[in-house]
Amino acid sequence: MDAQKIAIAETCLAGAHDDTLSFPQAVGMLMEAGFEAYLVDYRAGTRTHYLPGGETLTLPCPGEEGPVAEAFEAAGVSAAIAWAQSGAPDYTYAAFNRQVMAAGCAGYLVSFIGRRVVYFGRTGELHVEHFPD
Repeated sequence: MDAQKIAIAETCLAGAHDDTLSFPQAVGMLMEAGFEAYLVDYRAGTRTHYLPGGETLTLPCPGEEGPVAEAFEAAGVSAAIAWAQSGAPDYTYAAFNRQVMAAGCAGYLVSFIGRRVVYFGRTGELHVEHFPD
């Protein structure tokens, strides 16, 4: 993977963690760079970016590793998503991560080509959130 794509992925990850890039802004940057998806794995503490040709880039996500509740609570995940989308001044990505992990979310796949985010639990339960039109 070329250095420019790596730098963009790193910038988007850092921007999420320091709350300087919104989800739509980061998605736009990653799509423009040619990525088709990324996967956040809370148990491994990683974020893997995917290009259409099969290339991947896995980056560490400090603060995203940790205990994931055993039971998946779709309502809790949905509430965290609604909070993230609300533009509330108290929103932070770190707090969002803690909230969805407490609701049993083991990770999520952001599919740019599918225009959705698939949140999943430890035993395969799912919550699908479609991108707004």
